Amino acid sequence: MQYAVIAPSATGTTADPQWIGEYARHAESCGFESLVLVEHPVVISGYSSVYPYASSGKMEIPESCPIPDPLDTLAYLAAVTTTIGLATGVLILPNHHPVTLAKRVATVDRLCGGRVRLCVGVGWMREEIEACGAEFSTRGRRTDESIQVMRALWAEPGPGGATHHGEFFDFDNALSYPKPVRPEGVPIHIGGHSAAAARRAGRYGDGLQPLGLAGEELRATVALMRETAERADRDPDALELTLGHLVTRITPERAGKLADLGADRLVLAPSDTSDLEQAKDELSACAERLNLIRR
Repeated sequence: MQYAVIAPSATGTTADPQWIGEYARHAESCGFESLVLVEHPVVISGYSSVYPYASSGKMEIPESCPIPDPLDTLAYLAAVTTTIGLATGVLILPNHHPVTLAKRVATVDRLCGGRVRLCVGVGWMREEIEACGAEFSTRGRRTDESIQVMRALWAEPGPGGATHHGEFFDFDNALSYPKPVRPEGVPIHIGGHSAAAARRAGRYGDGLQPLGLAGEELRATVALMRETAERADRDPDALELTLGHLVTRITPERAGKLADLGADRLVLAPSDTSDLEQAKDELSACAERLNLIRR
């Protein structure tokens, strides 16, 4: 089992370079596998869209909370850490043009020595997606095609370059360098709770992070991902499963139960505290419980 930790975005501290830099270094010293950054390019005040992961229909992050760009933040953290993985969770893919995104992601991955992992999703806030220039109703198809575009640009196409002709993106002879460190490109995991997310992971992803699911619903979603992978002639055993828990409540016993469900990684959410020492102590206590700290 691998253990990742989400940066405490709701506190507004992820935009403070001293705070987030020290937090990342401490997570690294504690033995956490990766640090995860959330994304919202823009939040529309008074949005009417329903946030699907809270009974209130509203996300926990305040509308005016500083939410820095995750890739720019990961580039900064790459310079102040050495081994910890650098991940997004969840990057809203239809808000980005995949040609420029492929270059940005590959650049950060190259500069940090291959530590980047993308977790992407289609998004839930209609107002945000429309403000970024995409149609809400096409966000699923756009996400699928964006993954294909990035993989094409990350691959080594030879002197002729990459070619893609799709519904949303069209180019010939495109050369995009630098390439990611890994020949297969940066891992792309799919975040979401829908059947479409499971199918997307099976067809195009390197893993699935099923948000807000448990019990039979979780089992059915994972089974759908695996069935879709098999139909696409992909190895379902090669796809990772990432589940969530809390920094303050995870125990080896609870982690074991999630491992029995097939989890390869747990992304742990910390308390919403802006007190850096308290946040670090919380990570230390969690690492001790899970025996992550190597003496």
